[in-house]
Amino acid sequence: MTYKTHPKTRIGHIHLRVADLDRAIAFYRDVLGFTVQQQFGNSVAFLAAGDYHHHIGLNTWQSQGGSAAPAGHTGLYHTAFLYPDRAALAVALRQVLDAGVVLEGSADHGVSEAIYFADPDGNGIEIYRDRDPKDWPRDETGDLKISNSALDLEALLAEVPAD
Repeated sequence: MTYKTHPKTRIGHIHLRVADLDRAIAFYRDVLGFTVQQQFGNSVAFLAAGDYHHHIGLNTWQSQGGSAAPAGHTGLYHTAFLYPDRAALAVALRQVLDAGVVLEGSADHGVSEAIYFADPDGNGIEIYRDRDPKDWPRDETGDLKISNSALDLEALLAEVPAD
């Protein structure tokens, strides 16, 4: 294979099938803090961070009243939301915990710090922050050494700025 995608290519948005649009909007708006940019009845909504047209599309076109995919089936593992720094990640984590969301895991990957949970439809979510690339762990040949170490959530939460 000789083709390689342009190095500045990024994932622009996700579009999720959900069972209950109002419930999904409430989660992504009230727990994760995204802003509803537009909604069309009970079939589709577009949410964003800041003034972008949308980072998240939610729809019930083929899933209204449906159930989450069972474990062991193919599909999206999780959507990852990258925060700009450790303090912003800490604030997001505090919001998630205050909303009563049950965490499914967390990890210090060396290159990043990540927290995992699911939305009300069972879609996996990762909130994370990258470390500066100069601080990424590498082996003696210069290859990345991504790890799966414990993340100290209490230390992370201590980064939440005082009001």
